[in-house]
Amino acid sequence: MLSDPAGTVRSMSNGPRSGLAAVSSALLAMSRHLEVRDVLKTIVASARELLDAEYAALGVPDDHGGFAQFVVDGVSDEQWKAIGPLPRQHGILAAMLHEARAERLADVREDPRFGGWPSAHPDLADFLGLPIRDGDEVIGALFLANKRCPRPTGGCGFTQEDEELLAILAQHAAIALTNARLYERSRELTIAEERSRLAHELHDAVSQKLFSLRLTAQAAAALVDRDPARAKGELHQVAALAAEAADELRAAVVELRPAALDEDGLVATLRTHAQVLDRAHTARVTFTARGVKALPAAQEEALLRVAQEALHNALRHSGARQVDVTLDRHGTGAVLRVTDDGSGFDPHAVRREGRHLGLVSMRDRAGGAGGRLTVESAPGKGTTIEMEVPGG
Repeated sequence: MLSDPAGTVRSMSNGPRSGLAAVSSALLAMSRHLEVRDVLKTIVASARELLDAEYAALGVPDDHGGFAQFVVDGVSDEQWKAIGPLPRQHGILAAMLHEARAERLADVREDPRFGGWPSAHPDLADFLGLPIRDGDEVIGALFLANKRCPRPTGGCGFTQEDEELLAILAQHAAIALTNARLYERSRELTIAEERSRLAHELHDAVSQKLFSLRLTAQAAAALVDRDPARAKGELHQVAALAAEAADELRAAVVELRPAALDEDGLVATLRTHAQVLDRAHTARVTFTARGVKALPAAQEEALLRVAQEALHNALRHSGARQVDVTLDRHGTGAVLRVTDDGSGFDPHAVRREGRHLGLVSMRDRAGGAGGRLTVESAPGKGTTIEMEVPGG
């Protein structure tokens, strides 16, 4: 078995050595992803290819007798839409979830628990299913159907060896799925904590200045008609308070500068960020740095934020399969490029329609750091975001 670029595995040959390589490839494919949906899809694809089955599926139960998530492999999108709503926890699926034991059947249709399926559902015969367990908790059900048979004289169907192999895969699937859930939960908590801290910082640093600004503006308004000279003085005070409030706000935002940037520098932070995204998404994400020296804090933070925004657009909206990030020395400064092979867009049309895909904030960041931002894109031609900043 070999790992393909999408993270699934494919058959190579039979035998103990190739079987071990197959398991290794499947486990590596599962560990490559961090988001739950990607992990589920990789588990199902790996199991199907590893055991050479026509169909595979994985269901994650909810607390209401159904499935919170249900991922299939071997069924086209059109077939899946025609099949209809997600299955409920009944029949063999319920047995695997509630009895927590393997089910290996020569023909699932002959089992007394079989309850039928929708008319668009593919016809299944031989069946192998296993629960995915995290300790005593069943967190999913993994099953395969219709073992492919390379021999023309029968003898098809899942074997005891297949069951043992799937059991190994299910154990590691539990680890991968649990890790993905912890990662997503950690990310949610980090975002919530950061928002809370930002709100606290802004409240403490700016609210008093804004309160004073409001009172002074009210006083100026009251004096406009009866004492214009004093009103003019109050308006000068309004301007001074507004400037102070802007300074306080800027200081609060700068304080939220990523710790990794302060500790590791821009190159290491960008490399780590690209590596995490490469593991978390099916698209390939690369990072290359050439000759870049340390830059002033404002420039480094601006480059990082623009890279993050550009990567977010490429991975979430463009359907890219490859995203390349480069950071090159440019005189005493640096130039950042984020290039993807995704769907692209018409920058002029985006501007006309009022959508900006974060381009406004990226341009603001570039301008605030004394640099410039350029965007090259066209429908079907991918996108390149380039930001150039001067040195200190």
